[in-house]
Amino acid sequence: MEQKRPHVVILGAGFGGLRAAIALANAPVDVTLVDKRNYHLFQPLLYQVATAGVQAGDIAYPVRSILRNQKNLDFRVTRVTSVDVAAKQVQTVDGVIPYDYLIVAVGGSTNFFGMQSVAKNGYGLKNIEDAVGLRNQFLTMVERAVQEPDPDKRRAMLTFVIVGGGPTGVESAGALSELVHLILKKDYPKLNTKEVRILLLEAGPRLLPVVPESLQEVTAKTLWRKQVDVRVGAKVVDFDGEKVTLGSGEIIPTNTLVWAAGVQAASLVTQTGLKLGSMRRIIVESTMQAPDHPEVFAVGDAAHCEWQGRPLPMIAPVANQGAEVAAANIINLIKGRELQNIQYKDKGAMATIGRNEAVARMGTWEFSGFFAWVFWLMVHVIRLVGFRNRIMVLLNWAWEYFFYDRGVRVIMPNIEKQLKQEQ
Repeated sequence: MEQKRPHVVILGAGFGGLRAAIALANAPVDVTLVDKRNYHLFQPLLYQVATAGVQAGDIAYPVRSILRNQKNLDFRVTRVTSVDVAAKQVQTVDGVIPYDYLIVAVGGSTNFFGMQSVAKNGYGLKNIEDAVGLRNQFLTMVERAVQEPDPDKRRAMLTFVIVGGGPTGVESAGALSELVHLILKKDYPKLNTKEVRILLLEAGPRLLPVVPESLQEVTAKTLWRKQVDVRVGAKVVDFDGEKVTLGSGEIIPTNTLVWAAGVQAASLVTQTGLKLGSMRRIIVESTMQAPDHPEVFAVGDAAHCEWQGRPLPMIAPVANQGAEVAAANIINLIKGRELQNIQYKDKGAMATIGRNEAVARMGTWEFSGFFAWVFWLMVHVIRLVGFRNRIMVLLNWAWEYFFYDRGVRVIMPNIEKQLKQEQ
């Protein structure tokens, strides 16, 4: 009688989940990959969707297409409701999935730090729905503003507040500035671009803490040159949809707040019963295992793993490296071999600030300007999944670069909202 092979269930088809599934392709296991969406999303370019740079479909790729040749894998599109680590079962809306080994790679969600008003009225940027909704908001505000006779209401419509001085905030601010000043001013002859205000607010003392101070200064100066009002030490405490209130008491009239200031593990991790660390991440050892459940692994934004006294950052390279360790250790457990520990390799950090402008740190090497911008383009195109997606993104970028135009300036209907209204 043939012995049943161990069953590995992977929750999430993001960077970590996908890398773990591929790493187990030739392992003596059966793999079930579970995600509520049928595509893998390249999140670093979501801001490009939000600012009309690329189509949403150009940064998403069907999971079944990616893994179609992996014989030991089954992919299921369903929503996970809870995990019973005692019974080794994953509960979904479509039934129970038992496992021998579990990899939790559910990614992250926007962290509003308990500010319900901001969560209700602001815009996050963690998925395609967020990005398309934000693009709708940007374009709708401009459409309304060119028809609004009241100068105070018009200025509020044309004031865009971006909160968070990390890569997402910096890249969004630069891209939005170029959308307004290089492209939309041609579409809207009545638009007075001097009335447009783009504010980048950072509660901490500096932008881009992941790069050296010299590059932080370059970033701030470049954003100012692109007419972005950069403020550090500016803490947002409230947003009611019409005005932003800062900790200093200052009030900024605006209808649009983009929240790029925080991330936490997806809410599903709270349904696992496992011990949680900072940003509600599952505490794991250097082997990526949960301490009390060695058959459970967590990677990426779902994992709180200490490295040199600090939790590893919530970025794609960490997810990829953790996934490889988790996959290797499942094989090691099956074969009775010694387990591996993660040896995190910091591959650097980079951010683009717009046309011909970026900053990058690679080890001790730091650079900025045009060369850094080209390097940023190359890295992001290479990391995209799917040849078609790479070509389409490159074509969109080339078209924008040479013709100062973005072809995705479309206000899309909110299909989910319409369906709810019709029911």
